[in-house]
Amino acid sequence: MDTGPLPSDLTLHLTQVGLTASSLPGALNPVLQTITGHTSASAAAYYQRRDHPASSRAVLTTEPSYPARISRGPAPLPTLPPDLLRRLTHEPDLLNLPATAHHPALLAAPIRERGGELLGALLMTRPDSGPWRPGDCHLLRTLAGLVTLVAARLHAEERERDAHEHALRALSLALEARDHDLRGHTDRVTQLATLVGQAMHLAPDALGALRWGAYLHDIGKLTLPDDVLHHPGPLTPAMRERMRQHVDEGLNLARQLPFLPPEALDVIAAHHERWDGSGYPRGRSGTAIPLTARIFAACDVFDALTSPRAYKAAWTPGDALHFVQQGSGTHFDPQVVQALTQVLGHHAA
Repeated sequence: MDTGPLPSDLTLHLTQVGLTASSLPGALNPVLQTITGHTSASAAAYYQRRDHPASSRAVLTTEPSYPARISRGPAPLPTLPPDLLRRLTHEPDLLNLPATAHHPALLAAPIRERGGELLGALLMTRPDSGPWRPGDCHLLRTLAGLVTLVAARLHAEERERDAHEHALRALSLALEARDHDLRGHTDRVTQLATLVGQAMHLAPDALGALRWGAYLHDIGKLTLPDDVLHHPGPLTPAMRERMRQHVDEGLNLARQLPFLPPEALDVIAAHHERWDGSGYPRGRSGTAIPLTARIFAACDVFDALTSPRAYKAAWTPGDALHFVQQGSGTHFDPQVVQALTQVLGHHAA
């Protein structure tokens, strides 16, 4: 390993990657790889503040946490503990910590926002407790400066995306408040679609777009008259035609949100299309249907079948999955059905 100064071309490359990356992993994976490749560290990780809104149901406090966001090798800690946070908050340089029963030997660089508030920390660890080499410390200081340049920008962008996501979910809940049959549907189908997308190895940006499109998939139903939306039995042909119009009306509404990516709009526009071309509103078929819409369509039908509605009882998950599997190659993309089966199988286990 090389513990001398970084070659200028590598420093320039890391700077360019950091300044142009659209996500923390994209910006910081090369940094962590450089640490483990050019120092005596066996692993490196980046920890960043995660702010919890007061309305979050996932936590019991509004205090921020500092989880490991990216690591190369095993992360030395799952999250930064309070005592380490206090020391990092007041540390002007590097924090050198010997091994304890709770963590291996650590060398940590605090990452601060422009006002001096602690945003995160860059940590490297080694299996033994020997002293860190001067070159290790110099490299960590250099890379911490680069991380400081990009982390605050990416953190602000993440917070903006979170705000957008909360707004989209609020829109979906507005529809559920109007149609009690849909209560809980959006959260369930969004979670399931995300798991299927992960099983199909969608890129992070595509997964985010799938989730946002799932929140808004039926937003066009806000325009439906009550006699159609709440009709207790089979729809008349005129009602059915009016119901189908909710797709284009939802797409028109969603296009007013300039931050929505095209793949999210695809979910709204095409989640009623079918693999064999018999769906609506465009009669698209096969891979002409965007993948995010194909994934969502199977998850949407599964959740609708397993949920009680005014006109039917809830199906068992097994019966609903069997129905989706029977539609493989006609209603649904066979690869999506395979991934849904895999996800549901894992959850059933």
